[in-house]
Amino acid sequence: MIAAQAKLVYHLNKYYNEKCQSRKAAISKTIREVCKVVSDVLKEVEVQEPRFISSLNEMDNRFEGLEVISPTEFEVVLYLNQMGVFNFVDDGSLPGCAVLKLSDGRKRSMSLWVEFITASGYLSARKIRSRFQTLVAQAVDKCSYRDVVKMIADTSEVKLRIRDRYVVQITPAFKCTGIWPRSAAHWPLPHIPWPGPNRVAEVKAEGFNLLSKECYSLNGKQSSAESDAWVLQFAEAENRLLLGGCRKKCLSLLKTLRDRHLELPGQPLNNYHMKTLVSYECEKHPRESDWDENCLGDRLNGILLQLISCLQCRRCPHYFLPNLDLYQGKPYSALENAAKQTWRLAREILTNPKSLEKL
Repeated sequence: MIAAQAKLVYHLNKYYNEKCQSRKAAISKTIREVCKVVSDVLKEVEVQEPRFISSLNEMDNRFEGLEVISPTEFEVVLYLNQMGVFNFVDDGSLPGCAVLKLSDGRKRSMSLWVEFITASGYLSARKIRSRFQTLVAQAVDKCSYRDVVKMIADTSEVKLRIRDRYVVQITPAFKCTGIWPRSAAHWPLPHIPWPGPNRVAEVKAEGFNLLSKECYSLNGKQSSAESDAWVLQFAEAENRLLLGGCRKKCLSLLKTLRDRHLELPGQPLNNYHMKTLVSYECEKHPRESDWDENCLGDRLNGILLQLISCLQCRRCPHYFLPNLDLYQGKPYSALENAAKQTWRLAREILTNPKSLEKL
């Protein structure tokens, strides 16, 4: 048993050093190329409208606010200033969303974003995004990369296609630190010893972001309340949870396997689903020793089996907001197909670790 476990870990490490590292290197190269273009577009936006200041800065070899969706798809979060005169209202009526309401006694004119406040005193995510989209469209025509960058039409999101190869979504957002959403108040679960009080304090201090992007309710249509609402995002908090042990290595393996074998029609699986399932696996295996290098095979198998279960049940709850289903709106046939492909992959890795050389 131990020999089989060691054999799997050996082949996973080999796979990590060869396939995962080359994936990382290729993505880093792409990010540099993409960020050059996006920075140039955002510089033009800032000239037209100084309220939209580019926050795409490089720190320690990573760009703040940049998320990799897949090797050809990225999201850049553009942090806006001066949320101060608004109250954060998170009553759970829109899973995964919250609203920003003008604080009592504050005049609209005190806000930097006065013309985007609705009659009922809400700062409209949709109105800000609409204005931003117009500015980006103008900037794309003026910037020095105009030959290689195009706006993607037919969406209320701000999406750029670069060199006909990459898609980048630029999302206006507010950073919220020092508060924690009510809809995530159940976390951490009292009966689970992970992640421990110090890490919990760090995660909560990271806070969360409020993104201006489409958030669909169950019927797929947007009510006006939803289009004014902001989407909750916990990228930094989630990254902090995955520090220590082989957690990040495990996620890297899952992302690489997904890119190579589970990029399927209907896009039932993305990197964020993988990240979410690693967090759940941490709860199931709360001891640090469960994430030692020699447990890598067990953890990876556990996550792949959990993924198959989620796909078969057609439900994958968001880690911090369990009322939000990450598979909502995904076609059943796509989820079923993904479950079969994941099972094939998991069986191959488990029964024949050497097969990783070809995967």
